[in-house]
Amino acid sequence: MIPWLLVDKTQIPGTSGDLRLMQRGAEFSIMLGQNELMNSRLSGSEQALATLAYEKIAARETPRLLIGGLGMGFTLRAALAVLGPKADVVVAELVPAVVAWARGPMASVFGDSLSDRRVSIREADVRQLIEPVVQAYDAILLDVDNGPDGLTRASNDALYKPAGLRAAYRALRPGGVLAVWSSGPDVAFTRRLRKAGFAVEEVRVRANGSRGGARHVIWVATRAAT
Repeated sequence: MIPWLLVDKTQIPGTSGDLRLMQRGAEFSIMLGQNELMNSRLSGSEQALATLAYEKIAARETPRLLIGGLGMGFTLRAALAVLGPKADVVVAELVPAVVAWARGPMASVFGDSLSDRRVSIREADVRQLIEPVVQAYDAILLDVDNGPDGLTRASNDALYKPAGLRAAYRALRPGGVLAVWSSGPDVAFTRRLRKAGFAVEEVRVRANGSRGGARHVIWVATRAAT
């Protein structure tokens, strides 16, 4: 069996934790300690994060999307595949090394997605692009941690608490959608979304799409149309 090799490692801003980029042949993995956060072979649920959100805003000619977390680019590429030429996609990535990995060792995974004229990359906490704005986005897609119960960075929890959800609601245009990826269900989070004013759908998806894998959860939370 081909062994895993360490390509690079970096510290997560504001924590003592290290992210490690591992490679085995053409396969990549991003690890936090003993936890695998993502793998280049498993993309189904991250792609569904984009396609489920798109279904809610498909009629909009010039949609503006905010993606929280670049990761291995699965959500970004899925969004670009369905969006029209007038879309605007902002990707917020907190860890600069993740962007460097996307342009460097994982360039074959990302293809030409980062050079797509519809895309802009911001090396920033996604909260900085949500909290100050009002009705700025048609969709906000969050995959910044393991779900509403943070694993990589404790301050990520603020995104999923009542104040963070109210900020997301304000940042969305009427009828806009907040889509949130999680490794598993969270009944309390569903309740918080509803209390923030969203209409909520909870969708179970496979980690590797039609080919199976672990069951992940995506919340599709829609702001009222008026």
